[in-house]
Parts: sequence; structure tokens; C-alpha cells
Amino acid sequence: MSRVASSQREPAYRFGGFALLAALCAILGALAAQHIWGIEPCALCFQQRYAYYVGIPALFIALVLVAAEYPRAAAALFFLVALAFLANSGLAIYHSGVEWKFWPGPDTCSQAPGALAPIGGGSLLNDLSKTRVIRCDEASWRFLGLSFAGWNVIGSFVIFVAALQAAFAASSRTR
Repeated sequence: MSRVASSQREPAYRFGGFALLAALCAILGALAAQHIWGIEPCALCFQQRYAYYVGIPALFIALVLVAAEYPRAAAALFFLVALAFLANSGLAIYHSGVEWKFWPGPDTCSQAPGALAPIGGGSLLNDLSKTRVIRCDEASWRFLGLSFAGWNVIGSFVIFVAALQAAFAASSRTR
């Protein structure tokens, strides 16, 4: 049996593959909501995407490291991805709390993007009428009572658990 075929049966590969698939589905769903359905993200929504933009390539590299039989490097990378998604879950909890008015959001969430930029040759009133403010304290969409931020809490936590399981499974191979 080839080395790649046998590595695909390992728990580290399975958990890491699940984390990668879940992360891809989540970010593709967010991008589809923005670009296909026209649901504009706020500043906190954009910040929650960073874990996906960094985590997806890192998960892919970690899976390659598992297949190439570098379990220590794979375990370290899986662990870093797990930490990133745990932090992302925390940021999504914060964002959900802002939406439910449990605590105030950052000042940047009540301003339009570029609102403080220098104004060119047009009039201020004309520029203000064209500016659309995307607020962090108002959910633009809900499903089963949860906003995108609420679903991101769940998704990021699931990815955290899967990446952490992959890290433990890969590190157990090094012994």
C-alpha cells in the first residue's frame, strides 16, 4: 500500500481533512452571502474571516505534512490552526453579544467604510447620501435565531475541536 493511501486512514488526516472541509464550506458560504445574495459584512465580520484565510492554507499544508510523514510539524501546524479558530470563536461570541446588545461594539462598527477619508471635489451631502453604513450591532440575516456571527461561533468551535484532535493524533505518531 502506498504511503499516501495509508496516511489517509490515520486519525490526524481524517480530523484535519474534516477541519479543512468545514473551513472551506464556512468561508465559501460567507462569500456567497456577500457576493451572490448581497448581504454586506460589517467590520467584525471581515475580522472573523482572517482565521479562515490563514487556516485553510495552513490546514492543507498540515495534511501534506501528515502524508509526507512529518507528524511533529503537522501537529504543530494543526495546533496553531486550532488556536486561531478558538480565538475566532471568541471574536464571534463578542460579535454575537454586540448584535444582541449585551455589550457595546467597537466605534468602527457605526461608521461607514472610508467615512473619515478626506473629501474630494464633491459636496459633503452628496457623499453622505451615497454612503452605506454596515452596522455590527444589527444582524443582517438570521437562521434558526442565529446570525452569521452566531453560526460562526459554532463553526469555528467545531473547526477548533477537529484541528485539535488532528494535532493530538499527529503528535501521538511521533512517539
